[in-house]
Amino acid sequence: MSENSEQGTGIKFQNVFLVGLIVAGICIVILLQSKDALFNLNSTPSLKKGTPAPDFSLPDLNGKMVSLSDYKGKVILLNIWATWCPPCVQEMPSMEKLHQELKNENFAIVAVSIDSSGPQVVSPFMKKHNLSFLTLTDTKGIVKNLYHTTGVPESLIIDKSGNIVEKIIGPRDWATPEAIKYFRDLSNIQ
Repeated sequence: MSENSEQGTGIKFQNVFLVGLIVAGICIVILLQSKDALFNLNSTPSLKKGTPAPDFSLPDLNGKMVSLSDYKGKVILLNIWATWCPPCVQEMPSMEKLHQELKNENFAIVAVSIDSSGPQVVSPFMKKHNLSFLTLTDTKGIVKNLYHTTGVPESLIIDKSGNIVEKIIGPRDWATPEAIKYFRDLSNIQ
């Protein structure tokens, strides 16, 4: 009988040990999948309203390197888009109208195309749609990583001090009287 109770104790210990291993494994998986910066060593701070917009340098359609910081002192509409994205194409005419309305003020549009073919597809697209605002190409995903974008179009409004004012996901009509007034008011703030 003593042998049976020792065997029963051994089985109970094995069961408790196995349950403990399973619980520890589940805890480790939860911690590894956590988005909390304490457990995710690769995390970067999220971009919130009022935080400085990360600077970057990318080529324009002629190959000239342009930095976001080149436009400090202006209100910036930073638009991340692609030629193959129907909602992006939909909002482009209103961006051109906004650009034409405010191009002589403290305002700039910086459109960043994420097309992998770069200027080969973006230049003809801009010509076809009669778009004249600044367009940069990002074939390596630099802006996606810096700005934590999840798709296209995504836009950020950046104030004259270089701080993020808004992040907008999806297309917008940028040429409404309200939108034009919003940007004009923001660019007139001292």
